[in-house]
Amino acid sequence: MRADLYDEIVTIKIDANSQRAVSFNQKSQFGRLSEDKLELSLIEACYLFESGRIDIYENDEKCEVSYILDLIRERDIYGKYLVYKDLKNRGYIIKTGFKYGSEFRLYDRGGGPGKGHSDYLVKVLYETGDVPVLDFASYIRVSHGVNKKLLLAVVDDDLDITYYNVEWTRP
Repeated sequence: MRADLYDEIVTIKIDANSQRAVSFNQKSQFGRLSEDKLELSLIEACYLFESGRIDIYENDEKCEVSYILDLIRERDIYGKYLVYKDLKNRGYIIKTGFKYGSEFRLYDRGGGPGKGHSDYLVKVLYETGDVPVLDFASYIRVSHGVNKKLLLAVVDDDLDITYYNVEWTRP
């Protein structure tokens, strides 16, 4: 299925021959669906491209997966992509978590917006990065305040991911 890349957004036009795009959104919760198109983030589109479910074109020229991965690296979101891909491969429904100061909201299989609340907020950190204590405390406070668990996804130098479930406790 053809998808077109414009300014970090990948769009699939909806017509009589592209009902599969509608099912990407309705069944797997990919992207944002409007009347005539499905808009995917670069991360979502790369996941679908790598799995052979879409082909991405830029200026009517078919892109290579390596080109899209290079765009993701240039935008310094490769670690986020790795976490997204790992969680998606585990069967979770993933939506953005910007509203909550995190990278993603995580829903159990079969869930998603309109079908219940997300269970986790996912914050992506890097093994070599620093996290100020006040920032860390705010991640926990926000997740607790919206009745969600905080899942820290730590990406190491070998691009392995370790997950930590962080919960608020009162002494």
